[in-house]
Amino acid sequence: MARRRTLVSLVCSGLFLATAAATPAVAQAPVGSPDATRTLSGTQLPAPPMEFGGKIEHEALKSEPWWAPRIVPPKDAPNILLIITDDSGFSVPSTFGGVIPTDTMDKLAAEGLSYTAIHSTALCSPTRAALITGRNHHSAGFGVISEQSTGYPGYNSIISKDKATIGRILLDNGYATSWFGKDHNTPAFQASQAGPFDQWPTGMGFEYFYGFVGGDANQWQPNLFRNTTQIYPFNQAEGEWNLVTAMADDAIEHITNLHQIDPSKPFFVKYAPGATHAPHHPTKEWVEKIEAMHLFDDGYQALRETIFENQKKMGLVPQDATLTEWPAGKLKPWDALTDTEKKLFIRQVEVFAAYTAYSDHEIGRVIQAVEDIGERDNTLIIYINGDNGTSAEGGPLGTFNEVAFFNGLNEIPAETQMKWYDVWGTEATYNHMAAGWAWAFDTPFDWFKQNASRLGGIRQNMVVSWPNGIEEKGGRRDQFMHVIDVVPTILEVTGIAAPEEVDGIAQKPIEGTSFAYTFDAANADSPSQHTTQYFEMFGQWALYHEGWLLSTKVNRAPWEISGAANPDPLNNQVLELYDLTSDMNQTTDIAKDHPEKVKELKALFIDEANKYQVFPLDASVQSRLVAPRPNITAGRDEFVYIKPMVGLPQGDSPLLLNTSYTITAEIDVPEGGAEGMILTSGGRFGGYGFYLKDGKPVFLWNMVDLERIKWEGKDALAPGKHTVEFDFKYDGLGTGTLAYNNSSGIGKGGTGTLKVDGTVVDSKAMKNTLPIILQWDESFDIGSDTLTGVNDADYTPPFALTAKLDKLTVKMDQPQLSEADKKTLEEALQKASD
Repeated sequence: MARRRTLVSLVCSGLFLATAAATPAVAQAPVGSPDATRTLSGTQLPAPPMEFGGKIEHEALKSEPWWAPRIVPPKDAPNILLIITDDSGFSVPSTFGGVIPTDTMDKLAAEGLSYTAIHSTALCSPTRAALITGRNHHSAGFGVISEQSTGYPGYNSIISKDKATIGRILLDNGYATSWFGKDHNTPAFQASQAGPFDQWPTGMGFEYFYGFVGGDANQWQPNLFRNTTQIYPFNQAEGEWNLVTAMADDAIEHITNLHQIDPSKPFFVKYAPGATHAPHHPTKEWVEKIEAMHLFDDGYQALRETIFENQKKMGLVPQDATLTEWPAGKLKPWDALTDTEKKLFIRQVEVFAAYTAYSDHEIGRVIQAVEDIGERDNTLIIYINGDNGTSAEGGPLGTFNEVAFFNGLNEIPAETQMKWYDVWGTEATYNHMAAGWAWAFDTPFDWFKQNASRLGGIRQNMVVSWPNGIEEKGGRRDQFMHVIDVVPTILEVTGIAAPEEVDGIAQKPIEGTSFAYTFDAANADSPSQHTTQYFEMFGQWALYHEGWLLSTKVNRAPWEISGAANPDPLNNQVLELYDLTSDMNQTTDIAKDHPEKVKELKALFIDEANKYQVFPLDASVQSRLVAPRPNITAGRDEFVYIKPMVGLPQGDSPLLLNTSYTITAEIDVPEGGAEGMILTSGGRFGGYGFYLKDGKPVFLWNMVDLERIKWEGKDALAPGKHTVEFDFKYDGLGTGTLAYNNSSGIGKGGTGTLKVDGTVVDSKAMKNTLPIILQWDESFDIGSDTLTGVNDADYTPPFALTAKLDKLTVKMDQPQLSEADKKTLEEALQKASD
């Protein structure tokens, strides 16, 4: 450790590393020879070219060749394996008192250090933006997920060029960099093949990417990319295929190949599995393993007590600590559930637990691959449990289809959901568990993902192992930390300085604090060097400062996403105060006893919010999902396609929600008739399709797999040219009402009419339409259907169109608010504000 500290201090002083034009301090070969190397000062990336140091005459025989030294990291810089799981609260893993077996994390903790107080932002992609930049999530443009981005610097979901990622910094300093799994940091409006690609992993410093783009993915049939090209390996797989295993396989192959090609080159791998974000998709083998353990038969309240006692035995919480009361007003006590609900809920959580254990096992395979190539001792492994607390977005009853939740259906009766009981967790579901389990899995804390003012939403844990750099085995660290601390820690242990300039752009300072000091056993109980940290998500906020926590009282459960939002989340809130040095899990609000401390910490929060682009505060949730963004459809009301095309993501395709529209297809039917998909968007769990079945035109709306509304022609189309058209007249005021904090204009009904060559062949009304979103991991496809279909009873993808498509036109007619509408909405907004 002494050698590493000396290296770091020299890097920071600028004395150790060679500048671009200077002789390297340590050279493996003479400068100018083919095998010469150099390290960088770190001030400027990429490094400017070095002046040619050879000799050039008219004849080659009289000249002297010279090669610029290859850039390498400082001597003994370790490999980095950065692992982050999804939607996993403090007590999900067995490592921190949970009941779900996480053998890989347990083993790493025994070999290294356990950290009990690293914090997240309370939501997925904001945490991930903070993790890879070392800046706060608003500083990095990710105040919310990209699907809810708005036109403010702290919320536009764009990581600006003055905040280079750790991938870019390490790449330019000689590392091989890669990213596996979830990419929720590419703006939803830049996710198509039209690019731009600078906000994709490959554009942010990661040379290789294998994973999915977006918040989550069907693990059986994901929207999977290699670099920027969508791939479909599951279509050719023999036997069961699941992304959790496929991703581990690809990472193992990648790491092994890198080492075989150049054993001297260190790697940086960001490994981000989709587990345990919904949909929970483990293999049958793992479900059966967990079922046999009977971990959850006594219900979620008993689980909470079991975990709490485990944590006391492990010393994770004080012996005299207590739990907050069960939120009976939000979540029914276990004893109050029906037998059907209990049966369903146990099935839900067993699948979740299987997904957790399965993912942890596959992470273990990746770590074993590092061992197999002989690099385990020189690899720093950071394994973070969760990018936020456990998700309650399944609602009090759980759901067979998470897409339903985002469209406001958050309490589908258990009796209805039992239809999917036997296939729970398979490709037939996009499943989530009842929120009572999530409350238990955040023990000893409470509340959930999305709740930035409660520790259950923001307090994570992690294990760190680095045999060459951490001598202590099985130690524990309780210092306050945040995910923004990971980047400066990696820079310190590699001996690489944060660049002052990247691509000619001056860089904003790193905002995190290195926790490398905790690697020394002598600093096990040292005070935290990260003393102040703000939190904010959907208008709920908190401020940590030197052991105190000022936080807003929770005023919205995560499944309550519709309706009017708090118009003044800075001031129109109940403020609570906790002394975490004596009350580590927020059980006793002492705000009334310390009014001056409340005032002081609120002022400090405002200072931090001004500094890090947190304003304007916005408490809305659902309305931001349908807010306008600068995607390739912005400002357009007509789209024309003349050839089949697949893979256009939802964020870059025409959105046919809350609007009138007309879809017109000009096709040429061959002799013998035709079938196949003309146009589809979404899939099995929510979307629409326009297709030919048995030669007859069909338009179908899949209403989140609960109902399918179909328009169908009576006769098959004869050979020859035809025009088939679907016209929909929407009855609502549209998304314009959202500007007035009012959702009354969305999700209304309308009338659909199907025509063939100008003649009406079917017409019917829809009582309601989907208000918010289609299945987000399925694309807008023309001429065939990728991934899942919108109606399994009618066809199986790809269901290619056998007619010739001459032209497809999509026209939209967005509702416009009248002056009377605006006046009414303004009056309602003023009344709510008052």
